[in-house]
Amino acid sequence: MKSVISRLKPLIRWGILGASLFFLAQVLKTNWDSIAEIRIEATGWACLAIALGVTLLAHICAGWVWSRILIRDFRQPVHGSWLVLAYLQTNIAKYLPGNIWHYYGRINAATKAGSSLESATVSVLLEPLLMAASALLVGLFSSQSIATQYGYPIVILQWLILVAVLMGIHPIVLNPLLQKLAKLKQKGNSSREAHPSKLDHYPAISLIGNLGFLLLRGSGFLLTFLSISSLNLADLPIVLSAFSFAWLLGLVVPGAPGGLGIFEVTAIALLGNLFSPGLILGVVALYRLVSVAAEALGAGVAWLDQRQFSKKTMANFPFSK
Repeated sequence: MKSVISRLKPLIRWGILGASLFFLAQVLKTNWDSIAEIRIEATGWACLAIALGVTLLAHICAGWVWSRILIRDFRQPVHGSWLVLAYLQTNIAKYLPGNIWHYYGRINAATKAGSSLESATVSVLLEPLLMAASALLVGLFSSQSIATQYGYPIVILQWLILVAVLMGIHPIVLNPLLQKLAKLKQKGNSSREAHPSKLDHYPAISLIGNLGFLLLRGSGFLLTFLSISSLNLADLPIVLSAFSFAWLLGLVVPGAPGGLGIFEVTAIALLGNLFSPGLILGVVALYRLVSVAAEALGAGVAWLDQRQFSKKTMANFPFSK
């Protein structure tokens, strides 16, 4: 049974991605005339440039939060600045097939920097959970608008999922996982005694940091929207909420490297009844370009900075001794 499931997983991933891209192609075909009429003025290009900077700042914020999880929450002897650079470098790998290689890169970077394998592993598992909770919190900021637009059952469902996620990142849940990982490591090297890492407090500051990350990403989306169209102040909460939910689905749905296709389809589905589908397709396409450009820029700058950083401080790093 397990072998059948493992064989079906790649087909399911490719099926989800294919269905998403087919939907986007249909929307593009149906609304091509309105998309072709989109023009970006000088102020629009300025909005896109600011959106690029804000999105890059969001990724730097996420890298800081990940480093803080290891340093403050798991008390690992790692260098925060080096981990932020490693985070930016590995971030672009999420677009590779499988959507796991950025996590692998971060685990590898954290262990090289002096973290235990179990803490590094749990940190990359904890990070998306914190991001998911932050996305739900951002969405609930506009709960009244969501209830008006989609009904109260959606708001109740958001609250239930949020409570489940917040309980899932509690030390009572995470510490047993750390102990199991430490035991597995000890089995692989019986000559060494396992000293499992432990989370002795709720990661509230890391959660707040990820909330800042989502708000910055949402701001980048709003700026991208404003680059091609005006936006009423009353529509800001629902647009930000729809972005958060679309981003969350792109994070959790398998078969979508970097949320490619899933984010776009969800945003069009949620906002297509408020704005023209052609406009929303133009916005999400532009935002995808802005997002990838910010990630590529961050990876490139981090690679250059890390080379200089390593030359100056390598002797002080735990993994260099």
